[in-house]
Amino acid sequence: MIQNKLDIYNLSGPTHLTAIDWNNADHRRSIVVSLVQGVYVLEQDRQHSLRQEPKAFAPPWWESFHFQLNYKLLDNVDKSIFGAIYELKPVYNSDDSARHPPKYVIAFRGNVLESYDTCIRDLKLDIEYYFNILHWDSRFELAIKKVEEMVRLAGSSANVWLAGHSLGSAIALIAGKNMTRLGYELETYLFNPPFSSLTSFFMRFIKNQTVKDIVHFSQTRFKAINAKAYNNINNKAQKCHDPFVLLSTWLPYLFVNPDDPLCSGYISYFENKKKMENVGAKKYEKLATNTSMRSLIFSGPATLEISEHEPEDLHLLPSAHMFTIRGQLPASRQAHGIEQWWNRDTHCHPMVYQFKE
Repeated sequence: MIQNKLDIYNLSGPTHLTAIDWNNADHRRSIVVSLVQGVYVLEQDRQHSLRQEPKAFAPPWWESFHFQLNYKLLDNVDKSIFGAIYELKPVYNSDDSARHPPKYVIAFRGNVLESYDTCIRDLKLDIEYYFNILHWDSRFELAIKKVEEMVRLAGSSANVWLAGHSLGSAIALIAGKNMTRLGYELETYLFNPPFSSLTSFFMRFIKNQTVKDIVHFSQTRFKAINAKAYNNINNKAQKCHDPFVLLSTWLPYLFVNPDDPLCSGYISYFENKKKMENVGAKKYEKLATNTSMRSLIFSGPATLEISEHEPEDLHLLPSAHMFTIRGQLPASRQAHGIEQWWNRDTHCHPMVYQFKE
């Protein structure tokens, strides 16, 4: 049996965390991303007959931080493990002055490539995400059902955290948005969250910053004009369903590597929002950011109306804590890798983007 070093906690995990400080942002990041890695390894264990209990590789990824595995989320199509619900053990004692740790963490993995069936299933969800229909898939329906159940069980949204990597962060992000609309703001950790913007993809090939700024301003103006035209027709309904008003107080934690083409669009997304505010074009930016070029091109202005069954494009996010790093290794796949986020040598640059009406 071929063993992947990344699956083995003692060889690849954050073994330097022998004393946990929940006030330390690096500790929180390393712990939460380890729980997400635990989901990856759970699925790898399931695929390998020789890695069943007591020889499973997964348990150290949560037991090292005093968590226990309460529930595995199974996809009803390929029967793969795509998520897990962890509970902090009651015997864990934290300092009264420390930041309140979670009682439960619900974590979601990204793509697994080793199994053909699971690989195809995950790729299907990637496509669904890109076309903004991931929320219709049975995997997400199960995920949000379990999130709602755990919030009710915990008695407070402060006791439940969400986390995910890559495709898993897309699921966690949609779940976090849905819960926020219901009045529950869950602390959410998104590692390499995919950014599904056509403009962001093509902008990577433009090296001149001035040209980039011109393209962004033109795009913003185009979207704002279309959004304003729609608002003139449906002004009352639009105010009631404005996603930026509903979600503005929720600040998920985004962990982004600028060298990762799948998630780096979030950097320019928030930077451009700030630039437009600085030049006095905040109203244009607000109207434009409520929709996307893809929605206007393929569906028209009608997609601007937000409903329970037709949410706005996934990457449209009003506020966030964003942490960026430079990839220690040049390959884009390594820049998208989960292991960078528990590496003790990883240094994140924090930025807070808070949307204000």
